[in-house]
Amino acid sequence: MKTLALVTVFTLCAIATDAAAQSWRPPSPEERCPSKWGAADERGSGNHMTPANVLRAAQLIKTGETFELGHVLGRDMPLNPGRQYDVHTKRSTGPFGANRRYSNEELIVSEIGQVGTQFDGFTHQALDRMLYNCVKMDEIATRNGFTKMGMEKVGTLMTRGVLIDIAGLKGVDILPIDYEITVADLEQALQKQGIRLQPGDAVLIYTGWSKHWGLDNKLYTSGCPGIGVAAAEWLIKQDPMLLGADNWPVEIAPNPDKAINLPVHNIALTVNGVHLLENLVLEPLAKARAYEFALVLQPLKLQGATGSTVAPTAIR
Repeated sequence: MKTLALVTVFTLCAIATDAAAQSWRPPSPEERCPSKWGAADERGSGNHMTPANVLRAAQLIKTGETFELGHVLGRDMPLNPGRQYDVHTKRSTGPFGANRRYSNEELIVSEIGQVGTQFDGFTHQALDRMLYNCVKMDEIATRNGFTKMGMEKVGTLMTRGVLIDIAGLKGVDILPIDYEITVADLEQALQKQGIRLQPGDAVLIYTGWSKHWGLDNKLYTSGCPGIGVAAAEWLIKQDPMLLGADNWPVEIAPNPDKAINLPVHNIALTVNGVHLLENLVLEPLAKARAYEFALVLQPLKLQGATGSTVAPTAIR
């Protein structure tokens, strides 16, 4: 079994090496703006949040079974360089009254928008200091957050969720760290699962990389398998509400083309206004073969923030 597993891994690595990685040239402001949602739009793919889309998702709930897709926020979780998460319990006051009531609280010192299972907003990424819809980053940045496109603008999101199990397609528990998910991979997995993507979907990709979470945090953050440029552009053509994965950037990292840095972040957030959902817990969905479900989440209403830790739920 060990020999077979090694052969499988080497085969996957060979496939990833042989496949011609697609580089990327950022489109000019004239090419990408205004957004298809309008020149003044701040919601991007969040515009898919309509009563019709909620009802479409609700029709998928047959058993009431739920899957929690968020990691526990804790001191043992992986953090990208420069980020921190510290909790300090405050033994507050008391006792009060005949019932001797005591009160406890906590002080959290953290980059709350970009730790744990996280939802990326449009101010998180820029192209040459220009955000989504070609808003100039420096014109809306203040000491207290961004004056446009903050997390308070997102609200509740409920839509049809689709899991694409690439690890399962390849017959491995975890994709190799340098494996770039291709358009062919996505199409083959969807065909195998008997699923077709629809406009407004939340597309979640399972790589198995989350198995390293809390066990080998250094490996987890050192790189990861994920979608490449071609796969990202293909997915965005399907008009999703968001793209997510069980790794930290959704995309492959580092990109096979060393001249570009996390291009899918720019393709999704900056150019097309499509939210990203990172560090998801997707293994239970994959094990249950729950490929289609209602997805519900709401980012914290952090005024002017670039993102938010979230705890999404899949219901089927």
